[in-house]
Amino acid sequence: MKKIILSGIVCAYLFAGCHNHPASTKHDHSKDEKTELHDHEAEEHEHEAEEAEHKHLPGEVIFPKEKAEAINLETETIQPHKFANIIKTSGSIQAAQGEECTVVANVSGIISLGNLPFQDGVAVKKGQSILSIASKNLSSGDIAIRLRSTYETAKKEYERTKKLVPQQIVSQKEYEQAKMAYENAKAAYEAIKNNENNKGIALLSPIDGYLKNLLVKEGDYVTEGQPVVTVTQNRKLTLKAEISEKYYALLSSVKSANFRTPYEETVYELAELNGRIISYGKSANDNSYYVPVIFEFDNKGAIIPGTFVEIWLLGKEKDNILTVPTSALIEEQGLYFVYRQTNEDGYMKTEVKLGSGNGEEFEVLSGLKAGDVVVTKGAYQIKLASASNIIPAHTHNH
Repeated sequence: MKKIILSGIVCAYLFAGCHNHPASTKHDHSKDEKTELHDHEAEEHEHEAEEAEHKHLPGEVIFPKEKAEAINLETETIQPHKFANIIKTSGSIQAAQGEECTVVANVSGIISLGNLPFQDGVAVKKGQSILSIASKNLSSGDIAIRLRSTYETAKKEYERTKKLVPQQIVSQKEYEQAKMAYENAKAAYEAIKNNENNKGIALLSPIDGYLKNLLVKEGDYVTEGQPVVTVTQNRKLTLKAEISEKYYALLSSVKSANFRTPYEETVYELAELNGRIISYGKSANDNSYYVPVIFEFDNKGAIIPGTFVEIWLLGKEKDNILTVPTSALIEEQGLYFVYRQTNEDGYMKTEVKLGSGNGEEFEVLSGLKAGDVVVTKGAYQIKLASASNIIPAHTHNH
C-alpha cells in the first residue's frame, strides 16, 4: 500500500513539472521580443534625428565652421539705415592754393646737384639748398664774379656823381642814371651773394615741403627765370570732380564725397579728412560738357597731387535703406550675388539687384531683407568650395 502511495506522489510531481515548463519558456520569449522591438525603435529614432541634423536646403553650400575660422570668414547682419543719393564720376587730386611753390633758376648756368637726393618726395626745409647753378666754365664767365664787379662799379659811379651834382659838374640826369644803375646792380648782387658755394649759386627752397615735378637733371643748362622744381607742402589738397550736365540740378544737394585712387583699394571719405565743398560751376566748360565741383581736405593719407581718381558724390540722405558691403558682392556675367548664411555651416548663393553705391556699399533693391546675414569676407572661398561641395544622400542599411 505504501508503494502505491509513493508511486502516486512521484507521478504527480513529474506531471506538475511538465505542465509548468512550457509556460515559463513562453514568457521568456515574449520578453526577448519586446526588448528587440524597443531597441529597433530607438535605432530608428536615432537615424531620424541624424537625418534632421544633416538636412540642408537645395543649392545650399556647406562650409564647415573649422574652414570658416581658418580663412577668417566674416559676416554682417543686414539692417536698414540712412544712405545718401550717389553721383558716380571721376576727377583729380590737386594741390590747394598756397600749398606749393615753383622754384625757378635765379641765374643762367649749368645744373649741379649737391648732397640732397634730387627726387620726388624728398623733404626740404625753408632756405635749404636744393641744387646749384654754375657758370665758371661758360664763355660769359662766372655770373657771381660778374654781378659783384658790376655792383662795385655802379656803386663807385653813383657815389662820384652824388658828390659832383651839387657843384653842377654833372647833370641831375646823369646822377639819376647812375643811381638807377647802382640800385639795379645792388639788387642783382644781393640776390645771389648769400647763396654762393663752391659749386656756384645755390637754389634755395622757399617753403617747408617736399620736392615734386623735377624739371632738370645734372648738367642741364638753364636760363634765368626757368622753372626747375616744385616744392609742395602737401597738407591741404583739393578734389576736383567733373560732373555731367544731366546731374546739374542735383549739385546743390551735394554735401560731401568719397574717392579712391588707382594705386590703393582704400576708399577715402572727405568727412573723415575735414573735407568741405568750396564751389561748383554754374556752367559747363567751354570745351567740355562737364561741370566742376571743388572740395578741399586734409592730406592725412599717402595721396599724391595730380592723381586721377574715382569719385562718389554724396547728396541728400534717404531713410530705411538696405545696403550690402562691396566686399560681399560676387559678379557673374553682369549679375551680382551674395552668400547668405542659413545656419552654422550652410550658405545660400543669392542674387541681388543693386542701386547706387558709394565705393564702400551698394543699395539693395531686391534679393535681401532686414535681418539676413551675408558673408562680407570669404565669399570667393565659399564660391570655390561650392564647385566641389556635394551633399551625399543619407542611407540606412540594417
